[in-house]
Amino acid sequence: MLPAVAVAAVAVVAVAVAVAVPVLRHRLVHSALRRAGGRYRRRLEALCSDVRLSQERRLRHLLRTGTGTGTAGGERGAAGRGAGRGRSHGCPELVPLPAGWEEFQQRHPLGQPCREEAPGDAVPPMWLWVLLPGCWDCDPRLQDGSRQRPPHKKKTVSFSSMPHDRKINSTAACISLMLEGCELKKVRSNSRMYSRFFVLDADMRSVRWEPSKKDSEKAKIEIKSVKEVRVGKKTPVLRSNGLSDQFPDECAFSIIYGDNYESLDLVASSADVVSAWVMGLRYLVSYGKHSPEAPGTGHPSLRTSWISSVFDLADLEKSGCIPVSRAVQLIKALNPGMKTSTIELKFKELQKASERPGTEVACDLFVEAYCELCTRPEIFFLLVQFSSNKEYLGVKDLLMFLEVEQGMEGVTEEKCLEIVSKYEPSKEGREKGYLAIDGFTRYLLSADCSIFDPQHRKVCQDMAQPLSHYYISSAHSACLLEDNFWGRSDISGYISALGLGCRSIELVLWDGPEGEPVVYTSPSAASCVPFRAVVGLIDQHAFTASAYPLILCLVVRCSAPQQRLAAQCLRKTLGEKLYLEPPNPVASYLPSPEELKGRILIKGKKLPPTCEDSEGEVSDEEEGWELARRLGQEDREAPEGGGLRRVRLSRELSELVSLCQAVPFQDFESSRRGQRYWEMCSFSEVEAGRFANECPAELVSYNKRFLSRIYPSPMRIDASNMNPQDFWKCGCQMVAMNYQTPGLMMDLNAGWFRQNGACGYVLRPAIMREEVSYFSANAKDSLPGVPAQLLHLKVISGQNLPKPKGSGAKGEVVEPYVCAEIHGIPADCAEHRTKTALQSGDNPIFDESLEFQINLPELAILRFVVLDDDYIGDEFIAQYTIPFECLQPGYRHVPLQSLAGDPLPHATLFVHVAITDRRGGGKGHRRGLAGRRGRRVREYTSTKATGIKAIDEVFRTATQPLREATDLRENVQNALVSFKELCGLTPAANMKQCILTVSTWLLHSDSAPSVILNLAEQYPPMEAQGPIPDLLRKVLTAYETMIQTSRTLIESADAVYGKLIQAQQAGMDFHKELHRIETKEGLRGRKLQKALETFAWNITVLKGQADLLKHAKAEALDNLWQIHNAGQSCGIGRNRSASPEPSRLQAPLEPIPETDGGGDTASC
Repeated sequence: MLPAVAVAAVAVVAVAVAVAVPVLRHRLVHSALRRAGGRYRRRLEALCSDVRLSQERRLRHLLRTGTGTGTAGGERGAAGRGAGRGRSHGCPELVPLPAGWEEFQQRHPLGQPCREEAPGDAVPPMWLWVLLPGCWDCDPRLQDGSRQRPPHKKKTVSFSSMPHDRKINSTAACISLMLEGCELKKVRSNSRMYSRFFVLDADMRSVRWEPSKKDSEKAKIEIKSVKEVRVGKKTPVLRSNGLSDQFPDECAFSIIYGDNYESLDLVASSADVVSAWVMGLRYLVSYGKHSPEAPGTGHPSLRTSWISSVFDLADLEKSGCIPVSRAVQLIKALNPGMKTSTIELKFKELQKASERPGTEVACDLFVEAYCELCTRPEIFFLLVQFSSNKEYLGVKDLLMFLEVEQGMEGVTEEKCLEIVSKYEPSKEGREKGYLAIDGFTRYLLSADCSIFDPQHRKVCQDMAQPLSHYYISSAHSACLLEDNFWGRSDISGYISALGLGCRSIELVLWDGPEGEPVVYTSPSAASCVPFRAVVGLIDQHAFTASAYPLILCLVVRCSAPQQRLAAQCLRKTLGEKLYLEPPNPVASYLPSPEELKGRILIKGKKLPPTCEDSEGEVSDEEEGWELARRLGQEDREAPEGGGLRRVRLSRELSELVSLCQAVPFQDFESSRRGQRYWEMCSFSEVEAGRFANECPAELVSYNKRFLSRIYPSPMRIDASNMNPQDFWKCGCQMVAMNYQTPGLMMDLNAGWFRQNGACGYVLRPAIMREEVSYFSANAKDSLPGVPAQLLHLKVISGQNLPKPKGSGAKGEVVEPYVCAEIHGIPADCAEHRTKTALQSGDNPIFDESLEFQINLPELAILRFVVLDDDYIGDEFIAQYTIPFECLQPGYRHVPLQSLAGDPLPHATLFVHVAITDRRGGGKGHRRGLAGRRGRRVREYTSTKATGIKAIDEVFRTATQPLREATDLRENVQNALVSFKELCGLTPAANMKQCILTVSTWLLHSDSAPSVILNLAEQYPPMEAQGPIPDLLRKVLTAYETMIQTSRTLIESADAVYGKLIQAQQAGMDFHKELHRIETKEGLRGRKLQKALETFAWNITVLKGQADLLKHAKAEALDNLWQIHNAGQSCGIGRNRSASPEPSRLQAPLEPIPETDGGGDTASC
C-alpha cells in the first residue's frame, strides 16, 4: 500500500512542477544542458528524439519505471542535493553521477550561468528530462530568458536550433560541430521524415546516423564516396509536393554519394546548422584524402598571422599585452560600424572564460575576440564554397566566383590580382594572390561589388530621342521647407532640388512689396523669396548635377509691370543659357536633351500671334487659380458661363516661352488633331488620375508626342506626395514632387532618377515611345512582345541596423524584418516580407528567399524596407530603392538609407540577386521545378482581327512564324531547365555552373573521367566513355536535347525572324492610310477605336516576338561559348580548340520538332 501512495505522491508533485513553474523548468534544464558533456548530451538527444513522449505519456513512463533500481541515486540518497534524485523519489537515473558533481552543483546552482566545466562527463539525471516535458524541443529563444513570440505563419521544422552563443567562424568550428553531432531530419522517397542523430566519426572519414534499422556499418556514408553537397531543395525527393511547404529551402541540404549518385536528403533546424554541415563536408571532400587531421593544427593560418601582426604593431611597449581600451579601438577601426559596447562585452566574456581578468589583453585573446566578432558566417560559407585553398580564395577561385556567381564578363587574372591587392589586408596574402575572409568581406562591402550597376552611375541611355520620350525629374514648391500652407520658404530648397538632379522647377510669381516680384506659395509674406535671388541661384547651380536642359515652370500671379521686371531679370542673369529659338514648324517632335544640353527652357503662357500690344489677355492655367484659392487671393472673377479665366500677360515674358508653351487641355481627340508638338498641358493630380483609370491607352498615346506635367492636388496642404508610378505608367513625363517631404513616394522618385547617371532624364520604355504600339497602363498580366522576367531575391542578413527613431525606451535590441516591394504597372506590384529576426542584435540573419514576376522590367522599381516588429514609437529602420534595370546579379550589399534618403553609415543588407526569363506566355506558372512541363498546354501569341480585310490578310501570314518562334524559344527553355535540374541547380544558374558541376562529380571519382566534352565540334557533344551510372546517363540525354534544340534555334531563327519583320513592315505600310481605309470601311466610334487598338496590338506582337527570338538566339550562342570556356577550364574537355565565335556557329541541320518536355525529372 505504501509504495502505491508514494507513487501517487510523486505523480502529484510531478504534475504540479510541470504546470506551476514552466519558466523555471526551462531555465533548470537549459542550464544543466549547457554544463552537460558532449558524449552524454548526444546520448540524451538520441533518446529524447526516439521517445518524444507527450506530457501524459511521460508521466506514465515515470510511474511505470518508478520501481526500477537506481544504484547511483540510492548511494547518494542522503548526500545533500543528491538525496533529491535518489531511489526515495522512485526516479531512476540514466548514468551514475560522476565524482565531484555535488560540490560542483553547490558552487553553481542550477539555473545560473556558469562557464566552469563540470567534472568528468557531468550530466543532469534522466528523471529531470522526463519530469519536465517539452524542455528538449522548446523554442531556442527561451534559452536567454527572452519572452516567447507568437509563431510565424511560415512553417518551419520543430526541433531545436543551434545555440545563439555558438558562432561558426572557421572550417575547424564546422568540423567541431560535426564531431559533436546533432539531430537532423532524414527524408525518404516516400516523403516521410525521421529524426536521426548524425555525427562525424573521430577519424573524419565517415558520417554516421542512429538509430537505424541498418547494420551500424551500413548506416554511414564514407567521405571519399561523396560526389557533391547541395544546399536547398535540389533533389526530386525534397522538391516533391508532399514536402515542399513543410520546411524552408534554406533548411534543406543533400549529400550525393556513391557510384550510382544516390542522395541522402536532410533537413536541419536552421540555416546555420546547414551551413556548418555543408562547409565541413565540402572541406573534407576536398582535403580529407590528403589531410585527415583536424583543421586548424600546425602552422598559423594566413588570417591569424595577420591579426597577430596587427596586435604587435599596437603593442607599443612590446610587453605581449595591450590595454583593453586600445584593443577595443583597434577592432573598431578594423570593423567600422561595430558598437564599442559589443567589443567590450566580448573581451569581458573571454577574460572570464580564460580566468584572466584585468585591464590588459594578450595576443591570443585578441585574436580570438577578433575572429568571433568580425567573422560573418554567411560570407565564410560563401568563401568555402568557392575556395580550393582551404580558407582563402586563390586567383582562379576568385575569377570563378566573379564569372559564375557575380555574372561579370571579361574578367582576367590581372583583374583578380588588382582586387586582392586592393582589399586583402595581409601583406602575405597580397604577395601570394590570396583573398582571405577579411579581404573577401571588404570586397563584398565595397562599391566595386555594389548592388547598383556601375554603368548607370554615368549617363548610359540614348539621349538623342525627343524630349517627350523621357521621364523628367520635377519639383513642386521647391522653395518650401515644410507644408504648403504654413511652411517657411527658403532659397536652400532650390539648391537641394537642383543638387539631386531635378530638371523642372516651379516658380510662382507674385507682386512683391518693393516693386519687384517675389516667389512663394505660403500666405506668410515673411517667408517670400525675391525672384531676383532665385534666378541668381538657378544660374549658379542649374548644371552642377546635370548638364541636360532645365525647365522653369512659371506660374504668373503678378501684375504686368512686375512681369516685365521678371523677364528682364531672366534675360540679364541667364543670358545665353536661355533657349529662345522659335520651334521648327516642319518638325514633328521636340528636340532631344542632347541638343538642348546646357540650356534653360521657360514653360509658360504665350500671347497669340494676333496680339500686337505690349500686353494681352491669356487663359489662366487651373493650377494658378488653385494656388490663388489656397492662398485666399482670388482677385479675379470667373467669366459668365463658366469659361476659362483670363489674366494679363506682358509681351516681354511671353517672348521667353519657346518649346514649352502652356495650353489648356480639351480632350485627346482635339489634341491629336490640333495640338502642336511644342505645346504642353498641365493636369491636376485628380484629373490625371481619372484619365489614367478611364482611358489609359489614350493618355499613353498622347504622351508620345507631347509633354505633360502633373501637379499635386491643392488638398495636400501637408505637402504630402502623390504616387509617381500612377502617372509614369501612363507615360507622363513630369510628375511634380514635394522634395521637402520624405517617405515612400519620394523614395520611389529619388530611386528612379538615380539611374542614367542621376542626370534627371530617364528614357521611357520602348513600348511607350514607338509610334505604333499597344500598351495598357492597367495591364494585369504580361504584355505582348515584352519578355517577362523572374526576380529571385534571397535576403541573407543585415549589418549594423540602427534603432528606429522614438524607440529609446526599448533598449538596444531590435527585432527587424525586411519587406521587399515591387512598384510598377499593376501586374508587377507586389510585396513579400521575411520572417522576424528575434533578439538578433544589430546583425540579424534572415536567410529567406523571395520571388517576383516582372512583366515590364523597364518600369519596375525594387524597394527594400527594414522595419522593427517589436517597436515603441516608429517602426521604420531603413530603406533603399533601386530601379529593376540597375540591379546587379550575385551576392551584393544593399546600402541602407534613412527616411530622408540620407546614407546610414555601415548599415547594409546582404542579399543574393538572380534574374531569369519567365518561361512561356500568359500568366506566370508558380510551380516546383519538378513540375510536369509536358502536361502544360503551350500558349501561343497570335494576331487579332481588325475588321479590315486587306489588313487582316497581311497579319494572317504571320500566324505560322509566330508559332515557330514560340516553339523554338520554349523548346530551348524547357531543355535548359531540365538539364539544370539534373545538375542540381536552379533555373537562375548559368551554363558554366552546370558544366562545372558535372566536372566536379567526375573529378571526385576514383576512376578516370567517364564523360568528356568534344570541344572540337561547334556544338560540343558530351560523350560517355564506357559504362556510366544512371544519373549521368540522364544528364547526358538532357544535355544532348539542350544542344539539339539550341542548334535548331540558332539555325532557324534568322528565317523566322525575317518573316515576322516582313509581316510587321507590311502592316506598317497601311498605317499612314489607316484613317482613310477605316472611313471607307465605315468604322466609327467604339468600332473605330477598337480597330486602332487591334492594329497597334498586332504591330506590337510582331515586333516583340521578333525581338524575343533574336534575344533567344543570342542567349543560345552565349551558352555554347560558356560550354567551351568551362570545358577548357575544368578538365573534361578534349581536342581543345579556341572558343568559337558566335558568327561561326552555323551548320546545316534539319529543325527538330518540339519535345514534349517529359514528366518529372528523376535526378539526385
